[in-house]
Amino acid sequence: MGYPVIFVFESIYYPILAAVGITVNLVAIVILCRGNCGLSKCITHYLVAMAMADLMVVIFEVILKRINNIYLPINFLFITPVCATILVVKITALDCSVWFTVAFTFDRFVAISCQKLRPRYCTKRTAGVVIATLCMLACLKSIPFYFSNEHNYVINNIPYLCMGTAAYYTSPLWAAYELFDSIVTPLTPVFLILSFNALTVKHIIKSNKIRRALVSNSDNRNDPESENRKKSMVLLFTLSGNFILLWTPYFVHSLKWQVKNYNYEDKYYTNPIYINQQTGFILQLLSSCTNTCIYGLTQRKFRQELKNGVKYLVTLNGKLCQ
Repeated sequence: MGYPVIFVFESIYYPILAAVGITVNLVAIVILCRGNCGLSKCITHYLVAMAMADLMVVIFEVILKRINNIYLPINFLFITPVCATILVVKITALDCSVWFTVAFTFDRFVAISCQKLRPRYCTKRTAGVVIATLCMLACLKSIPFYFSNEHNYVINNIPYLCMGTAAYYTSPLWAAYELFDSIVTPLTPVFLILSFNALTVKHIIKSNKIRRALVSNSDNRNDPESENRKKSMVLLFTLSGNFILLWTPYFVHSLKWQVKNYNYEDKYYTNPIYINQQTGFILQLLSSCTNTCIYGLTQRKFRQELKNGVKYLVTLNGKLCQ
């Protein structure tokens, strides 16, 4: 009897995702840190933080967890304290990635809709404080999951593998914490993103009506403020929509079932619940490498910086070969 289709797909998908995720997030971090994309320092701070969080997700969840579990024999990563730590770091990185998206959405809402608050809130310093605070809170929320695991067996007095404790699957306290975790990430972020975007759109529609009443149609077509607002909104809605689309299957699953077979304890498991769970993970983790593609599709200066980098590498390679 062969492996189920979902497991075969994962064994091919996750190495590709790791290669792409590492590359695109590093490229995004380098380009954004150069500061030549025409974005404010505040926006750049949030986008770099999102890229770094996504990079951590790729490293700790895709490479050290998924690929390690599928392909590698027992190694030090399977030692119970190590794999439990990896789990905590992975959850922290995922939470950071999600809440950085919320913070970015709120920042754009303030910048566009709250003119009085904008000079004080939409600053590099505020962005740094928000990012640091979200990191700390995500870490504190993830720590309890370290104690949700126990070893599967012991070799030479060393505990190996992480499996859920009996209390994790039966305790009402753990069930309540799982529900709390699902509400915090991603139910609340989805609600906040949709709310901020709706309020932003409402403000833009109202502002456009006022502007159309004050300027002629010919002048409005060349209005730089309208053009900048349009570019900002395209980036905002694309990032928000991408997050909601890719996280929805995982969220729907997590509301009803706790995570099962997370560590590939049964590779022949073909229950629809398991398949739905793994499909949710696949789409959820895909979100860790799509933001850079979104920057490239929506930001002309980002594309130009990427082209300049490729030209530099090609030129350097040509010089080295001579």
